Amino acid sequence: MEADMAQKPPVSLGELKKYPTMTSWFRPDLLAKLLWRVVVSEVFGQYADRRLIVAALDPVKEIDLLQRAKQFVPGTPYADEDERPPTLFTKDKEGAVWIDFVADLGDGFDATFAIASLLSQETLTIDGQTLPRGQLLVMGGDEVYPHASPDHYTRRLLEPYSWAFPDPDSHSLYGPPVYAIPGNHDWYDGLVLFLAYFTRRFAHLHLGGWRGWQRRSYFALQITDKWWIWAMDAQLDDDVDQPQKDYFDQIARGMHDESKIILCGPEPGWLYTLQKGNKALSVVDNIAWSAVSKKKGLQVPIVLSGDTHHYSRYSGDDGITQFITSGGGGAFLHGTHWLEDEVELKEDKGNAYWLGGKVKKLDLKTSPATPHTPVSEEACYPTRAESRKMLRGDFKFVRLNSGFCGLLGVLYWLVGLAVVHLNPDAIPLAIVVLGLGFWAYTKRGEGDSSKVRFVSAVNGLLHSAFIVPSAFLFASLNQELPGFAGWWLPGLLIFLAEMSFVGFLFGGFMFGAYFYLSARYLNMNHNDAFSAMRLDSYRNFLRIQIKGDQATIYPVGLTRIPKRHEWKINTGKKGAPPRPMSRIRHLSHV
Repeated sequence: MEADMAQKPPVSLGELKKYPTMTSWFRPDLLAKLLWRVVVSEVFGQYADRRLIVAALDPVKEIDLLQRAKQFVPGTPYADEDERPPTLFTKDKEGAVWIDFVADLGDGFDATFAIASLLSQETLTIDGQTLPRGQLLVMGGDEVYPHASPDHYTRRLLEPYSWAFPDPDSHSLYGPPVYAIPGNHDWYDGLVLFLAYFTRRFAHLHLGGWRGWQRRSYFALQITDKWWIWAMDAQLDDDVDQPQKDYFDQIARGMHDESKIILCGPEPGWLYTLQKGNKALSVVDNIAWSAVSKKKGLQVPIVLSGDTHHYSRYSGDDGITQFITSGGGGAFLHGTHWLEDEVELKEDKGNAYWLGGKVKKLDLKTSPATPHTPVSEEACYPTRAESRKMLRGDFKFVRLNSGFCGLLGVLYWLVGLAVVHLNPDAIPLAIVVLGLGFWAYTKRGEGDSSKVRFVSAVNGLLHSAFIVPSAFLFASLNQELPGFAGWWLPGLLIFLAEMSFVGFLFGGFMFGAYFYLSARYLNMNHNDAFSAMRLDSYRNFLRIQIKGDQATIYPVGLTRIPKRHEWKINTGKKGAPPRPMSRIRHLSHV
């Protein structure tokens, strides 16, 4: 269906040009900044974990933690009614409460704004069903890209959400609450800005019409008599700090028997079970144990995560548990072609287990499998066939990532200098150095394995096969150049231009071809292969209806993000932002 989302911006359409487009992840200066932030945050995060500091500054008794977790449920007692939020979770005429889940936003302004515009509407009508706006907005990690900074939070999060859902009263605390957990990009400044925005105790966050009420980077909230939502913070090292573990243990003890939990984690560990040493599933399992070990009747039927920028859903073989990835809030698209039809969870695989073997196998399907109603249709968006077609965009690597290709050109020049002046010793040295460089680069994302080492060696050999002949050819041709009166600099610059051209064009093309081949056939480099293309299509979020014992999840997909020149202007309300015309796609529900 076509959704009319027209509004007028508080700036002119011409001024919109200054707002960020999709992040160029292979820009050399950005790569250097991210590398530095990763190193600093990983080193100092171990010695100055702000989760511990925040917990220490929030010494709350167990009864107060429970009261805080139940503060939005009508009829629950509250010690100080003056501090109780004015907005409560009230059931609609069908007896349901609705919540929204979105993750991985703030990369490109346009995609983030388009999804925020859908989230803000009072109702969405999709496939003949009317879905009311969530009474709670949960952000599942990576609220800003490429790293946390005041400008990025303002331009990539606060402004698009404030434009989509204009604040009706900046002095009022009335409005649907918004809660968030941090992802790795939120942690790159040590979580300073995330805490400053989302965990304000007195100056509550106004995210447009949404209101912030959380105190820590993790939280538990009661939605109805039966349903709760838990959301955890695993920092950068797939780690659960002790105060956080104690927090969820205390919450579990205060819950009613037979309660059901929607558990939100920062990473979909069930997708990473084959990655050696990956602990993403085990840390989520650790928090799930806080529930089931304290009350036998507690269930965790839904596990949600972002981090991977697509939609997919796996059904557990217990016939109950659903593992859902929905990271489509605005970040570049991740593919789905690598998703397996089945994922086995076995304890002998290290971290690949769930609640002591309660779930042993996951199926990629559109609804829970039963012996009488098997379903074979894949539950992912985009489809795996569409994902494979999109990979061809990596052959445009040179055009899309010119800065990185320029860096490759400089590398080709340096290696070429060594080859010409240290021949023949430098030839095997070049192969080894380039191979080690690819190995160091690839193993960070893929782990160390014989496949990674073999592919890295092949890459080193192939790039050397371009560098060595080119260096000798240009060195031979340059001997015919005039002597430049004995000056060596002109010859050096000419050689730089020649080798840089080869590195820029052929080296860049080989890099793109490598991403295509490794992601398409070797199940490697999926993140880099898609981040290089910066695709802002196939965005999604989840709208969840909670009614009685049942939770119905409506994944909402936006296949194409409108271009800025397509935005329609609402001439009615002064100062209201624009909204793009776009096609909403309803994916499936469980």
